Amino acid sequence: MKFTRVKIVTFVPVEYADQVRQALGDAGAGTIGEYSYCSYSVLGKGRFTPSADAHPAIGEPLVPEIVEEERIEVVCLRADAKAVIDAMKSAHPYEEVAYDVYPLLDDSAL
Repeated sequence: MKFTRVKIVTFVPVEYADQVRQALGDAGAGTIGEYSYCSYSVLGKGRFTPSADAHPAIGEPLVPEIVEEERIEVVCLRADAKAVIDAMKSAHPYEEVAYDVYPLLDDSAL
């Protein structure tokens, strides 16, 4: 399977979404043709229970938590993905950042 681009998806508390989106764009994510800093977001609720050894940015260890979050989606070159993920993690408030990376087929592979 041939692919040169990926889609990166992360989940971030609403109040940090612009900060993370900016870091993603600054690292090169979100470029589509002549447009930059492109992203897609939708609101949702993240649920988690930090372990006794966790240092949560929100909530307390061993207490279930529900947080209003944005799901942020961006595309980037596969070659830039590691740098984009590193930038995302640096801007993200969570101790453990949840994210997904999806390969995107090139037009020639369709």
